[in-house]
Amino acid sequence: MKNLRKYLSVLLLSLVLILAACGGNESGGENGGDTSGEGEAKGTITIGMNNWAENVAVSNMWKIILEEKGYDVELKNVEKGALYEALSAGDLDIGMEIWLPNTDKPFYEKFKDEIDWRETWYKGTDLALVVPSYVEEVNSIEDLNDHKEKFDSRIVGIDAGASIMDLTDQVIKEYDLDYSLQASSEPTMISELKNSMEDEEPIVVTLWKPHWTFSEMDLKILEDPKNIYGDSENISYAARLGLEEDQPQVVEWFDAFMLNDDQLGSLMAEINEAESAEEGAKTWIEDHRDLIKEWTGGTE
Repeated sequence: MKNLRKYLSVLLLSLVLILAACGGNESGGENGGDTSGEGEAKGTITIGMNNWAENVAVSNMWKIILEEKGYDVELKNVEKGALYEALSAGDLDIGMEIWLPNTDKPFYEKFKDEIDWRETWYKGTDLALVVPSYVEEVNSIEDLNDHKEKFDSRIVGIDAGASIMDLTDQVIKEYDLDYSLQASSEPTMISELKNSMEDEEPIVVTLWKPHWTFSEMDLKILEDPKNIYGDSENISYAARLGLEEDQPQVVEWFDAFMLNDDQLGSLMAEINEAESAEEGAKTWIEDHRDLIKEWTGGTE
């Protein structure tokens, strides 16, 4: 009897330990547990974002869409040249803004075998020198030298590494302009443009379409008879080599992504009026759920 009681005690203890172990696995404790289903990590997507209005807009939009679908997303601020270096090295997954066939041609030729060049998401761009419409006497780049005193012989540009800056250097040379190109940033350029227009002062800046300034300011694109800035282009995205194999669903969604002028303009306007880019993107997303479903194959 004594041995029987000892045997039953050992058996009972064993059952308690087994049940405790099973219960711990089912609860998904700190040291293990089931990570499948809704809690399953889908990975991190890093998006390179240069500080252009449309780039900030679509990058923040995609960050929110991907996070809603279970991905971790990092937006990394980079200049245009650094974007291509990082994509080729695999340090970034996606670059949202590739202007081809003209603007980013030097980058394409340098990295064409080291980067996965993907689909177009916006058609019909413009690069240009721009003045306020009240500067009536200047309609062409060829007119600028005759009025250089009004502009202090200065063109206000953006980031030094941007392709539009290299093209503007060519414009100055080909048109023999007695002007200097001032590198700054897009926000600084827009601030100077706003301040000049408030006082109705002449100013010439580097600008492009798509851009929200054309819907909120009365601006004029200067004619480019020598076509240095090139013909209208398209904006596509690029990925690091191997992303399609690592994240096929994400690449499929991005390949389906397309915005027209009104859609992109409304997205940029929401962001420009909001307290933050993310807040503006969230507002726009809520108003365009059907469009987003088209890109993501109807999945929500």
